[in-house]
Amino acid sequence: MAYWNGKVVVVTGASSGIGLALVRQLQQNGARVAACSRNREKLAAALGEDTENLLLFAADVSEPAQCEAFIQKTVAVFGGIDVLINNAGISMRALFSEVSFEVLHELMDINFWGAVYCSRFALPHILVRKGVIAGISSIAGYRGLPARAGYSASKAALQAFLEVLRTELLYTGATALWVSPGFTASNIRNVARNAAGGAQGETPLREDKLMSAEACAVHILTAIEKRKRNLVLTAQGKLTVWLNKLFPSLADRLVYRHFLHEPDSPLRKPS
Repeated sequence: MAYWNGKVVVVTGASSGIGLALVRQLQQNGARVAACSRNREKLAAALGEDTENLLLFAADVSEPAQCEAFIQKTVAVFGGIDVLINNAGISMRALFSEVSFEVLHELMDINFWGAVYCSRFALPHILVRKGVIAGISSIAGYRGLPARAGYSASKAALQAFLEVLRTELLYTGATALWVSPGFTASNIRNVARNAAGGAQGETPLREDKLMSAEACAVHILTAIEKRKRNLVLTAQGKLTVWLNKLFPSLADRLVYRHFLHEPDSPLRKPS
């Protein structure tokens, strides 16, 4: 990936999962990386301390002032920005009838507004270098998933925002795109919010059977390099998007059945 050599890349949510895999791949390919997470100690434990080509920054992307400070620090250290990857995100697992409004707000604040804030502050620098703003979305952005109302809504909003941005940037030399992984091995489900806002804890999926975060990162970076409009990953993800577009009623039943049979499914009614 010679494309990345010397590029300045900003990655949010970089302390674990896909974000961490992205930073490591970028480092291997010669990029200068600014990585943020709410917990800088966790970032440093995973990536080491700041170097000539690595900037670590503690930022909660739901706070616009912290996003602005992160972008400003990146520009001060590296002189500009070529690519912004809005990766920070959290999930949830609870029926809409039971989930607190606070959880829904948190999902939107991080998954949607976090990308909006970082993109706004990075945009002038992206325009100078005719770069790329990317968002890590989900199949849930195309197809609402039961017990994931806030997650699905936030990812659908993220995709619509990036589509608007891509269109507005059409003749500027800069661009925007989104990547929608299917189920990927990461800790996002372990820390997913339950109805009251606590961490779910145990993942309902067989993580060892899913696409690895490292493989997902390679696909994401390739899509950015090729300046694709969007990318849907995994056969299951592509099938879900296709079915939902052409046979939405069938998709309703299949998606319901799939999530009904996950371990401890919120869809199961007490006997």
